[in-house]
Amino acid sequence: MWGPLISSRLDRYGSATGLSPENSSTITELVLVGFSDQPQTEIPLFIFFSLVYLASCLGNTAVVILVALDVSLQTPMYFFLCHLAFLNGFFSTVVTPKMLFNFLASRKVISYPFCLAQTYLTLFLESTECFLLAVMAIDRYVAICYPLRYLLIMSWAVCIALAVAVWVTGFCASVIPLCFMILPLCGPYIVDYLFCELPILLHLFCADTSLQEAMMAVGGAGTVLVPFLLIALSYLRILVTVIRIDSAEGRKKAFSTCASHLAVVTIYYGTGLIRYLRPKSLYSAEGDKLISVFYAVIGPALNPFIYSLRNKEVQGAVRRVVERYKKSPRIAF
Repeated sequence: MWGPLISSRLDRYGSATGLSPENSSTITELVLVGFSDQPQTEIPLFIFFSLVYLASCLGNTAVVILVALDVSLQTPMYFFLCHLAFLNGFFSTVVTPKMLFNFLASRKVISYPFCLAQTYLTLFLESTECFLLAVMAIDRYVAICYPLRYLLIMSWAVCIALAVAVWVTGFCASVIPLCFMILPLCGPYIVDYLFCELPILLHLFCADTSLQEAMMAVGGAGTVLVPFLLIALSYLRILVTVIRIDSAEGRKKAFSTCASHLAVVTIYYGTGLIRYLRPKSLYSAEGDKLISVFYAVIGPALNPFIYSLRNKEVQGAVRRVVERYKKSPRIAF
């Protein structure tokens, strides 16, 4: 599936970058083709993704600041939401600025060290987000199925331990195995993509990559399927509990507490399923680029709005913070 992403257009890009098709241990740059085959779209895309990236930075930062300033939001649910907001903002920042720069640059290259950094960080953040979404689903399960014991079960000590476990597990499941998977690259160093990811680099490695592909499959099963099963089981238990609630208002309230998280999970895993499980007959390099920018740029920008729109707790917190700011004494100059 990834083979077509490695461009054979060495004549077009190789001379511009000084890259040789021979294997080299001193490679300094790779070409990221991106949307350069459609130069008329690059300026509109630059403007659009600049606005999306700005919305992502502002939205995710606002979530963290709001939770920190308003006591009513300092609950386990919003504690984990802060971690998701930080992760989404970080992920978008790892990918987007360089992508925006290349929309305007005549030499659409990325340094090899930065390409490796992108590969490590995107894999780490993707793995961590899978585990974090699973923990957030478990939090909703405890809140709905054991409401009277919720704060006792999800104490601050437990929340902090779970958050640490999420980040450490994401690191151990991605970065550490990746250290043993990186091999020397063979030219041409041309990638028909928007940023560096492990599946992309696999097709630039000089040696046989069967072991690396097997490790990636096992790692993907552990970091994607296990959290997904935890999420599915949590929502199955939630559904059983909600069905047993007598009042329609009670069922509506229970479902509303899960709606935002369920929407984020649907977007995240839905994009992944479309990306990896679609039939080869539907594959196209341009389509894969669009999918990649959706989960790397648009998804992180949507999440804070999904959690804030129609969320009375967040809207109330915004009003209280604004009113507190208006009433605060001003410093005269």
